[in-house]
Order: sequence, then structure tokens, then C-alpha cells
Amino acid sequence: TTNAGRKWKAEVKESIDATLNRVSSSGVSGASYYSGSVGNIKRAADGSYLSVASRGNFYLTWKPGDDFWLPHNRGTPRRITAMGYVGNNAANGVWMTLNGGQMAIAGASANTDVEPEFSGVKVDSGGYGILDCDYRTPQEAWAVGGGGTMYRSTDGGKTFKFDASADRIPGNLYTVKFFDDKTGFALGSDGVLMRYQG
Repeated sequence: TTNAGRKWKAEVKESIDATLNRVSSSGVSGASYYSGSVGNIKRAADGSYLSVASRGNFYLTWKPGDDFWLPHNRGTPRRITAMGYVGNNAANGVWMTLNGGQMAIAGASANTDVEPEFSGVKVDSGGYGILDCDYRTPQEAWAVGGGGTMYRSTDGGKTFKFDASADRIPGNLYTVKFFDDKTGFALGSDGVLMRYQG
């Protein structure tokens, strides 16, 4: 919008629903895989968007200048729980959390390839679901999940180790967000709000 929100112009030629309908009715074998609706959505600093299907069976990406959302296979038999951009930058790639407390990471090609290559991330979650991840610095990432679990990576998200910061939180942690390398928060059930203290 250019007039304080009084008039809006679409950035895409069709909605996500229309894209999914077009793909699933194209006659391509397995295209019905791309049915349903989207759950969450993340935005990178460059204006790129990433959205996970509500059933966790695929994800979609869009970047400024694209005419349509692009659907991608998840590349794993496990359902996607959440996804986001590595360091809030689409050029750095994407991370995804999967059912059963697993994580995977891929390079920037995961934004353009329909069949992206993801690598498993070493995290001992004990089966607790990992619900969100965010990067404090290019090398340090934090992940949160069920049972008040919190994990920290110091190698750019390749491995995560349990962090006892939330050990006494009686509930789930749903999201973690860093605004810069000194300001970060984790939000959980029953109004729990944790602040990063370095």
C-alpha cells in the first residue's frame, strides 16, 4: 500500500489456495499431496515468505518479484512442525522441526527447489516436540518446545544441546524470537515469557 492502507495491491497473481488448486488439478502424479491450507508463516529480512501446510506435509515459499507461491516437498516422512529462515535470511537457508522432536536444515536452494535436500540436525530432544527456533547470532541458535524444553546450538544450527534455562517451567514453550544479539524472548503456555539474559 502507498496511501496509509486505504488501497491494497496484490503482490501475487493468485492466492495460496488458487496455487494449490492449480497444482493438485494439473494431472501430475502425486499432486494431491499439495492440498489443504497453510498454518504458520515466517518473513525474512529481504521480504521473502515461508509457510507450512497445516497438515505438515509440504511448505511454500515466495520472494519479492515472484508471481506465485512455490510449493515444496518436505523431503522426509515426518510431518513438519515449524519452519523458518536461518538467521532471518533466506540466502542462508531454512530450518525445519519435525514430529518426534527432530530437526533438519537446508541451504538457500530450499527456497527454489521443489525437491530440496535437507540434512538432519543432531538434537537429543527425548521425543519432546520442538516448536520453534531462532538465531541470536550466525553461530548461536535457540530452539524451544514441549515440556518447557530449550536447546542451544553454537555451531550455526548443526547440533543442539539441552539448556536447563527453562527446566522449571511447567508447560510448553511455543516460540522464541531474537531482535538482535542482546534482545530475545521465549513465549510459553499460561503466559510464560522468558527474556534472554546472555
